Amino acid sequence: MPAENPVAGLAQLDRETVDHRFKALPPDAEGLTVGELAAQRRNLFTGGFTTPVLALSAESLEHNLALLETYAERHGLAFAPHGKTSMSPQLFARQLERGAWGITAAVPHQVRVYRAHAIQRVFLANELVDPVALRWLAAELDRDPEFRFVCYVDSVRGVELMDEALSAAAPSRPLDVVVELGAGDTARTGARGEADCTAVADAVAAAPTLRLVGVAGYEGEVPDATSERVRDWLRRLVALAASYDKDGRFADTDEIVVSAGGSAWFDAVADVFAEIPELSRPVLKLLRSGAYVSHDDGHYKHLTPFNRVPEEGALEPAFRLWAQVVSRPTPHQAFANAGKRDAAYDLDLPEAQVVRDPRTGAVRPATGITVTGLSDQHAWIRTDDEAELDVGDWVGMGLSHPCTSFDKWQLIPVAEADGTVTDYVRTFF
Repeated sequence: MPAENPVAGLAQLDRETVDHRFKALPPDAEGLTVGELAAQRRNLFTGGFTTPVLALSAESLEHNLALLETYAERHGLAFAPHGKTSMSPQLFARQLERGAWGITAAVPHQVRVYRAHAIQRVFLANELVDPVALRWLAAELDRDPEFRFVCYVDSVRGVELMDEALSAAAPSRPLDVVVELGAGDTARTGARGEADCTAVADAVAAAPTLRLVGVAGYEGEVPDATSERVRDWLRRLVALAASYDKDGRFADTDEIVVSAGGSAWFDAVADVFAEIPELSRPVLKLLRSGAYVSHDDGHYKHLTPFNRVPEEGALEPAFRLWAQVVSRPTPHQAFANAGKRDAAYDLDLPEAQVVRDPRTGAVRPATGITVTGLSDQHAWIRTDDEAELDVGDWVGMGLSHPCTSFDKWQLIPVAEADGTVTDYVRTFF
């Protein structure tokens, strides 16, 4: 198991001053530290928070963290959740405490955030060709012999650029890379077939600054994805690893990395990775799902593998955005004070779930209330005849796609079911 405190600098985050930089926090908390405000255990609804305010459910957050920990253990998977979802050191710490191997990144800035908080294992799910970032990385690898870093390679040209930058930096050890197998001709990144992958692997073998340690990819990009198509692609990935091992391409590594796994098909990843044959070295079967932390009420709510395999458990949406009705111009129209600056909207619009009467504290279902659009700072709401909604009411909304929810809020209250705020999650986007 990881160390009890696997992430550094959390105490420093608690000492950060509460001020105008952080949306929705109580104006009378100005000048307190985040830790001091958390210790007051204010109520989200009566403790001076202003609207709109985004909150994470303390109970759902804990449930989701525990569920993926036990899932990975049950299926013999290592776990490097994609940190781009939250970019929160506090959540990274909780994931690592629950057995995560490391944290996945997409771009160099994210790696710098991780290293600023002493994350010791980072998987970069991208090819890294920026010479400035590579020089910084080479220095980081030299500075900390315990730092483990792995990244994609998917082109011969990319390998050449990496080798050129790293040769100039002269690191004391090679950079670990995995060949990325693209998920199809219309997929995102990745070499488009086994022959292209082998050309990339040959280029790595010729680059003294790089070390091939495995293969990887992202099954979420399989065109017209179905369970069968995703599994077919994953079996190609496994076959590629076995072929490279047979050819002796992993002779310089102690373990072979085979990695995949977004938040939509990790059941398929678990099934196919269980089929990996015995290779010449131990295999690190690395899952990278990240959206599970907060889950959502839209995109992933319908795609989660737990819907297909219900006996494994179920994730719980942890986000709720509270906005206040500021205009009720007609019986069938209302406007709340949360818009594109506050709510994820790239996949689905927010879902009105409950209404809270600020005078009595009573909460009722948002019957007949639908969010139909978002302006910069307004939610457009359609109300049916049976809808109860008045100016001043708070509307609690579920959000879609956690990857574009965390990035809109730098400090997010974590609230218990009764509204008691127990913590604040800091994000770095």
